[in-house]
Amino acid sequence: MVSQVLNSLQVSSGRSRTIKKKALGLLTARDWPRHVADILQLPGNQVVNPLISFLMHRDELVRWRAVISLGLVVAGLAEEHLERARVIMRRFMWSLNDESGGIGWGAPESMAEIMVRSEVLAREYSSVFVSYLNPDGNFLEYELLQRGLLWGVVRLAQLRPAKISGAAPYLVTYLESSDPFVRGLAARAVGLLRARYLREKTAALLEDDSELRIFGDSGFQEYRVKELAREALAALDED
Repeated sequence: MVSQVLNSLQVSSGRSRTIKKKALGLLTARDWPRHVADILQLPGNQVVNPLISFLMHRDELVRWRAVISLGLVVAGLAEEHLERARVIMRRFMWSLNDESGGIGWGAPESMAEIMVRSEVLAREYSSVFVSYLNPDGNFLEYELLQRGLLWGVVRLAQLRPAKISGAAPYLVTYLESSDPFVRGLAARAVGLLRARYLREKTAALLEDDSELRIFGDSGFQEYRVKELAREALAALDED
């Protein structure tokens, strides 16, 4: 009996290593866009842990590809077994909790991407996501986490604006951040969410020459904060 259990564990461990190796091969492929769908061919329950581990990979591109892949995989799980997907969302939430003892690298970005891909999870967790912006809520004090949080706000504002509209009142805090990445993303979010009452605060960034690099559908793109502020103000004038 004991030998059967040990053999089962060895097989399981070997399978996990194989899946992790396959997943990393897909994330590092030169023609990665052609392999995105291949991520979904791996067993959903078994590929989640490797993808989460890749959120801390030394290669920034691998980290972002892991975020996108988690969005696809967890959204797929939600369609088949919603509770399993909820467990993963709660796992990310716990990682952002001070009591977890960790930092939650990649958690805000991953939560946002999952909600972009899954209507039901967006409906259930978008208010929690917004609470991370709120200084009186589950505020994320660490600026590097705020980068991921604001990236997630922008991502959701682009594709599920109704689910993230509650974020708008909190953007003023981030427009005044000492981090240009946070300032720039906050400005973009102002435009996407049509937060006209933040026009003056956004206009104050029109002379901000600070540079930032944002990951999007076409890979990394370089911006200056003032460009994103100008883009936001133009959006506010559209309607």
